[in-house]
Amino acid sequence: MNRILIAEDEPRIAAFLEKGLRANGFVTVVVADGHSAASAARDNDFDLLILDLGLPGLDGHAVLRMIRARGERLPVVILTARQGLNDTVAGLDGGADDYVTKPFRFEELLARVRARLRDPGRTEPVTLRCNDIELDLRSRRAHVGGQPVDLSAREFVLLETFLRHPGQVLSREQLLSHAWGYDFDPGSNVVDVYIAHLRKKLGSDAITTVRGMGYRLGD
Repeated sequence: MNRILIAEDEPRIAAFLEKGLRANGFVTVVVADGHSAASAARDNDFDLLILDLGLPGLDGHAVLRMIRARGERLPVVILTARQGLNDTVAGLDGGADDYVTKPFRFEELLARVRARLRDPGRTEPVTLRCNDIELDLRSRRAHVGGQPVDLSAREFVLLETFLRHPGQVLSREQLLSHAWGYDFDPGSNVVDVYIAHLRKKLGSDAITTVRGMGYRLGD
C-alpha cells in the first residue's frame, strides 16, 4: 500500500486530497508547513510527495531543493495556484516530477499520482468499459452499443468517474469533487442535471439512483 505525504497549508484542500486518496487505497500523512514537509520526507518512508509551492516557513521550492540535495529520489507532484510559466518551470527544474495547477479536479491529480507510482510492467487502460458503454481516454470518444455518442467535456469527465468505479455507489459529493474539483458548492444540483444529460445519451437505465446515497453505473 503506497504512502503519500501531503504538504498543503489550506485545510480545505488538504482534507479534500486526504479523503480522495484514502478512498482510492492510499495511506496519507498531512503536514502544513515547509519545515515539517522537509523533515517528514527525510524521516519517514513515503512513496510520493504532493507539495504545495506556497507553504509557510519554507516554500515548496526550498523544500524541494532540500529533498534533492539529500539525494532523495522521492517522486514529487507540485501544486501551485501561481499562473506564471516560470514558477512551474522552476519547480520542474528543481527536481519535481509533475505539477498540477489550482484549481484542479481530483481525477486529474489522481491520474498523475498513479503515473508516478506505476510499476514498470503495469499499463494504464486506455479504454474503460461497463456493459455496452465504452470510453476511449486517448481519443476522448464514447460509444454505446457500438454507436458513437457526443459528450460535453464535463459529461465525459463524469462518465469517466463512473467507469473507473463500476457498480459502486458514488455520492453527489464524490461526483462533485471528482468532476468539478475541490472548489465546488455542496448544495448545488449540478450533478443531478448532468446525470439527466448522461441518461438521455447512454440510456435511461444506465445510471441508477440509490435513494439517500447517490448514483451507480452498472450492476
